[in-house]
Amino acid sequence: MPQLLDIALDAMGSDKSPDPEIRGAILACRNLPVRVHLVGPEDRIRAGLRAAARSSLRRNQMRNASEARATLRKYLDELPIVIHHTDEWITMDDKAATAIRKKPNSSMRLGLKLVKDKTVSGFFTAGNTGAAMATSKMVLGALAGVDRPALASIMPTSSGQPSILLDVGANVDCKVQHLVQFAVMGNVYARRMLGIANPRVGLLSIGEEETKGNELTLEAFAALKELPIQFMGNVEGRDIYNGTADVIVCDGFVGNVALKTSEGLAKLFTTELRAALTSTVTAQVGALLSRKAFGEFKKRLDYTEYGGVPLLGLRGVCIIGHGSSNDRAIFNGIRVAAEFSQAGVNDSIEEALAQRVAVPVET
Repeated sequence: MPQLLDIALDAMGSDKSPDPEIRGAILACRNLPVRVHLVGPEDRIRAGLRAAARSSLRRNQMRNASEARATLRKYLDELPIVIHHTDEWITMDDKAATAIRKKPNSSMRLGLKLVKDKTVSGFFTAGNTGAAMATSKMVLGALAGVDRPALASIMPTSSGQPSILLDVGANVDCKVQHLVQFAVMGNVYARRMLGIANPRVGLLSIGEEETKGNELTLEAFAALKELPIQFMGNVEGRDIYNGTADVIVCDGFVGNVALKTSEGLAKLFTTELRAALTSTVTAQVGALLSRKAFGEFKKRLDYTEYGGVPLLGLRGVCIIGHGSSNDRAIFNGIRVAAEFSQAGVNDSIEEALAQRVAVPVET
């Protein structure tokens, strides 16, 4: 059997926790070489595990109650899941600073401490984004050469090769050196995680010309030109989706607006498309014949397939998912945390920032 990689999971993060986390953890344990450390109230986690196991075994015909109990016990015992108990967790309504101070034993904080202590290789939460960012910075700290860690989001493109947009909300106000660091970190992430040999890096602005933009982007343009990366200059909002650039750099205010606009547009598009395809009998027949193609299209836009966004620049691995994450999104968040930790991203970021060069991928 392959050696299992330990990943911590905030069991109380999502809007409907802990059920999606528990089902996602089981899915991950059955399909990935991971051991999941669920952090949260032990009684609720164990009850949720039993309920999920019963649901999975429901189709099996047991001869008697004793056999059913034995099968359930065996199923649970074979799952590589570890429970870390705490009776504190951060809700979506909690303010980040207040939650950190008043909930020192939150599931989020204890999960990140497992990363710091090297008990696990990575951490995933679908909880309060602001609290996750603040807590991870406090518990793990930043890599050498990183002033501010950045949230990097994977964006689908028409080329089929996703692009990376950063920062998407960790840093609302940025200086030039922050954008320079984002470019280096995004470059490394594209190499290590997406396998792009020489990523094209663009600066998000209001026009392609070097003279377009505000004071920040104008100064950042000049600084990015000096980096030994494939800097392609300014890109516009439409370039996020057309595959022109592999890495797109911006401050967290602009990036968050772009990300939330994208999420809203994707939801509107799928809702309207579904309505159009069920409006007439002819449309329904066409939808039936095109079901596979529409399924593939929806999958490319579905955030649950991407799992979560990494907070780049930390001394550890922290992946943050959507609050409405279902079990599939939790599964993919665990997968991304595992892949990130194995790819050596953090070591490469430190080396690249120290040398201001793009670290090549080992072959």
